[in-house]
Amino acid sequence: MIGDKKVLFSGMQATGNLTLGNYLGALKNWVTLCDEYECFYSVVDLHSITVRQDPSELRQRARKLLTLYIAAGLDPKKNCLYYQSHVSGHAELAWILNCFTYMGELNRMTQFKDKSAKHADNINAGLFTYPVLMAADILLYQADVVPVGKDQLQHLEITRDIAQRFNAIYGDVFTIPEPYLGKTGAKIMSLQDPDKKMSKSDENANASVYLMDDPDAIMRKFKRAVTDSEGCVRYCEEQPGIRNLMDIYGACTGKTSAEIEKEFDGKGYGDFKMAVGESVIAVLKPLQERFAELEKDKGYLDGIIKENAEKAEYYALKTLRKVQKKVGFPERVR
Repeated sequence: MIGDKKVLFSGMQATGNLTLGNYLGALKNWVTLCDEYECFYSVVDLHSITVRQDPSELRQRARKLLTLYIAAGLDPKKNCLYYQSHVSGHAELAWILNCFTYMGELNRMTQFKDKSAKHADNINAGLFTYPVLMAADILLYQADVVPVGKDQLQHLEITRDIAQRFNAIYGDVFTIPEPYLGKTGAKIMSLQDPDKKMSKSDENANASVYLMDDPDAIMRKFKRAVTDSEGCVRYCEEQPGIRNLMDIYGACTGKTSAEIEKEFDGKGYGDFKMAVGESVIAVLKPLQERFAELEKDKGYLDGIIKENAEKAEYYALKTLRKVQKKVGFPERVR
């Protein structure tokens, strides 16, 4: 708790370009949470280097992501928006928590297995202990809740296990985080393979709509989106492609699946795809315009980065000093 508010933590990696799925599934819904929670949203650049990165490109992507946070509507005065690498407590606490995490637990992590298969030439220790750094991210701010998708639930479970193990030894040190069960965003699937999530790392350029795509690119991708042979706009298991497009259209317009079915009754897929593309363009236009304005104001962004890093570090140090004292590290002479 900070004041009378519970703490919420989340973050995104500074790799790739954010997709429509990232926006409708998470970022859009983060905006209203500051009324209920004290929110910390990190650009998790420490996590990014488990895969080799071009240094200049990583810096640019990190700044772009933080700018997108603000452009999407996250007020940096009400939310703490910061670079993970600017708060050394993340790495310091991760080391301590490594010593309270078992190899068997990390061996069971499905993400390690998946990423090892994708990056067989670089299976590094950081990739293996990635969940411990994620646990440190969350526990450092005594987060009460963490918005997670199904693919991240395993990481939250190991975070809870580590925190409970530490607390059992040293007393009530960490808040045990719960998954955020409030309003969740739409789960947006690939436009080319509706059985898998839209991903910023998809090699097929037509599979994902990126937040900074221009209107022509957006419309072209929706025209090429996979559908099926039924020929009608209907929300059902047998039509995963159409169901995904209906989810996107509903998330952008606020319409229910029943309303969408009625709107496009008797119309073909061509008309529907055009409407979905136009709704996405309309939603992304103000975000893109705000991003362009922010990118030009270097002084404003630099001020936000400095101010928010200081705020994050203040709360991080409160936890870190407590943990260091509990495990027996010598107190600092002031």
